[in-house]
Amino acid sequence: MNHTSFLKKLLRGISFVSLMMLFSCSVFKPAEKQEVKKPLSLEQFINRLPGAEITKMDTGRGFTANYKIMLTQPLHHDHPGKGSFQQRIFLAHKDTAKPVVLVTEGYTAGYAANPHYRHEVTKMLDANQITVEHRFFGESAPSDIDWQYMTVEQAATDHHRIVELFNEYYRGKWINTGISKGGQTALYHRYHYPEDVDVTVGYVCPLNFDDADTRVYDFLDSVGTATCRQKLHNFQKSMLKEKETMLSLFIQASKEKGYTYSMGYEAAYEYVILEYPFAFWQWGADCTEIPVGAAGDTARIRHLLSVSPMDYFADQGTERMWPFFYQALTEIGYYGYEPSEFGGLIKAVDDSTFNFLAPDTIPVSFDETHMRKVNRWLQNDAEQMLFLYGQYDPWSATGVTAAGNPGVVKIVKPEGSHRTRIRNLPDEQQEKVYQLLEAWLRVAVTKL
Repeated sequence: MNHTSFLKKLLRGISFVSLMMLFSCSVFKPAEKQEVKKPLSLEQFINRLPGAEITKMDTGRGFTANYKIMLTQPLHHDHPGKGSFQQRIFLAHKDTAKPVVLVTEGYTAGYAANPHYRHEVTKMLDANQITVEHRFFGESAPSDIDWQYMTVEQAATDHHRIVELFNEYYRGKWINTGISKGGQTALYHRYHYPEDVDVTVGYVCPLNFDDADTRVYDFLDSVGTATCRQKLHNFQKSMLKEKETMLSLFIQASKEKGYTYSMGYEAAYEYVILEYPFAFWQWGADCTEIPVGAAGDTARIRHLLSVSPMDYFADQGTERMWPFFYQALTEIGYYGYEPSEFGGLIKAVDDSTFNFLAPDTIPVSFDETHMRKVNRWLQNDAEQMLFLYGQYDPWSATGVTAAGNPGVVKIVKPEGSHRTRIRNLPDEQQEKVYQLLEAWLRVAVTKL
């Protein structure tokens, strides 16, 4: 081999080695260290909520942080330009991986300002808790309420937006729950947004089809024993027959409380008497405590007002309940009275429904369409929904029914009232609740 060819081969070899070295340096070069983003802290997360005012609260038992959040919500979610209001939310934090219990209040939610407030489902699941005040109640009411935006669908969309926002932070299962009108609110939220939560637990919540649902009348004619029902009726009748004396005591008690009645004292007194049997069974009063015979006037008026509170019809009570009555008399229904059973003893009451308690700035007209749609959905499509009722609670008369849908479970506490909760169910029914929640959520459930 001559020197020239040897030199060429040597140079080619060096070039090949250099190329391989260059390739190895570029391909097998260690990757540069990537910056790992730390997950947001709870405080960082909630401070990013759009249009929210955050107040840190004392930390309650069972939680690691508590906050009050005033979240800006549209009056109409499809048309944000219509205006907005601030909705009060209480966030009680446990752990991002734990379940979230969404308490859908139907009225005000001031009780959740107590940092130690824990819903019983929250305790059972060792969960995070978000309590939401209903639009147009308490601190969640704009200064001037435009009643056209007080609808079931808009309220459900309030809750949907809250779930969407907090879903970015919490990774566990979601359960929405509420009591009475709060249970209705949970039901309507689930109807409009069935994928928002995994399970719904509704307590003593009606599904009414009229602004004076007649199923309530039938219920009051058959609840409890015939003896107790007759005793109630006799008491009402005696209080009407002796109206002249009893009305003066009613007026005295009203003045002591500072209550006034735009309808007049006599009409208010008659309404309190008409309300008496509904309230008696709703709250589980005792038939043996109904005054009879020689019971004095003071004892009788005291009993009446302990069962059927007069503030329900007082100006001081009705105005703050306008948002409820607007909903009841337009979409979600209610009940009424049957004055005819007292002959001519009812003289001042001229409206046996609750239309007289509607806001005085807007006419109301009931439309059952929405509730009928909710009912059809319950019968056919609803899943993992549990409803609890008390047998003697008049709201069980219009409670949900879905016998053909195994995804809807209804438990009725024997002789139970509107105070029916999981913790006071008979052992066998409690056990059924625990088993259902464990099967549906696939998480451990702590017995109460």
